[in-house]
Amino acid sequence: MGDREHIIIVDDEADVRETFGEYLAMRGYEVSLADSGKALRDCLAGRTADLVLLDLNLPGEDGLTLARYLREETDAAIIMVTAADEAVDRVIGLELGADDYVGKPCDLRELAARVKSVLRRSGRPEPVRAKGGENRRIAFGTFVLDLDGHELYDGDGAVVELTTMEFDLLSAFVEHPNRVLTRDQLLDMAHHRRWDPFDRSIDIRIARLRRKIERDPQKPEIIKTVRGAGYIFLPDGQG
Repeated sequence: MGDREHIIIVDDEADVRETFGEYLAMRGYEVSLADSGKALRDCLAGRTADLVLLDLNLPGEDGLTLARYLREETDAAIIMVTAADEAVDRVIGLELGADDYVGKPCDLRELAARVKSVLRRSGRPEPVRAKGGENRRIAFGTFVLDLDGHELYDGDGAVVELTTMEFDLLSAFVEHPNRVLTRDQLLDMAHHRRWDPFDRSIDIRIARLRRKIERDPQKPEIIKTVRGAGYIFLPDGQG
């Protein structure tokens, strides 16, 4: 096994598979191509994947089923590939824990940038030491977020599992406490993407975060909704 990161591209359109594959291979990744769920499993049997680029609109075993399988059975990051009319599937995919998504048709430079970003965040590198030799750790409620180690710990010191996009969003919140942030600002801070009024990804991710850090996700005390404005992060759960 080489040291190169392994990406599996799952798409039933041969031209899309090959175009994505050639472009990413040119950038130094090891790439495998799969046209179905069976082919994906065959690839995984040969070598674990660091990231799966997954078309949602697959015949037979669809992308959502495969996303659930990948999240439950592997440690691979997931970038969904969706068409413009697949908003509902994209929402479900994000709820299943996909790390990011790109739309078809896709700008290849944007694809490469998203792949690089997701791999960087999901790789869980050795913590980078800040000045003074300590990791940057921020406490809120009963939790501690290790910004350099890319980990969230609960009150017992156990790791709380977060997707890369959930980690990035929570990091944006903890670095801007007690301040109302719009969806546009959150997308820009966490994902370097401008907000589309029909893009529910921030709301979905916040709902997932609330299930992990709030005592009662239905009555949030840490990440509160500011009606008509956005969200505010209250480290001590005031309000």
